[in-house]
Amino acid sequence: MPMATAVWLVENTTLTFKQISEFCNLHEVEVQGIADGEVAKGIMAYNPIISGQLTREEIELSSKDENRPLQINHLDIEISNINKKIKKYVPLSKRQDKPDSALWLIKHHPQLKDSQIAKLLGITKNSVTSIRNKNYWNYNNLNPKDPVAMSLFSQKDLVDSIEKAERRIKREKKKKEKDKQQNLA
Repeated sequence: MPMATAVWLVENTTLTFKQISEFCNLHEVEVQGIADGEVAKGIMAYNPIISGQLTREEIELSSKDENRPLQINHLDIEISNINKKIKKYVPLSKRQDKPDSALWLIKHHPQLKDSQIAKLLGITKNSVTSIRNKNYWNYNNLNPKDPVAMSLFSQKDLVDSIEKAERRIKREKKKKEKDKQQNLA
């Protein structure tokens, strides 16, 4: 992108080669080569104003003063730390670990819903339900294993799911109490 941005700045502004090279992190000779048409042939120009890297005012101020470097426009964009969960390939040898982990979660965190466990482990809700009801086809051979220790998901994911389950239980409890109060009145 620096080369494409430099192409646009050379074509559309009266900035010096030094200003463009400092902004784009290129050598002055490269920028001069872009202006002469020797370098960056076939590279489409990239407008830094549209992308929000620069403002028109910033370019005008730097055009008037040859010693003034271009200042990148720092946008106050809030970058979320929410990472979209990516499905990853699970080797055949590790696939048996999922039902084992489901059994561990059922034993250690019974407040989790089957759908939450299924989502955490990437297995079907029916599998989790059958493990909970002890009628899973291979139930006798299951050994409870900690899924976090086996890196099937992170500790943060587990804590978030447990907190969500606890909030749901509190909500249901409040609703039952409210219904009970309404029935008595």
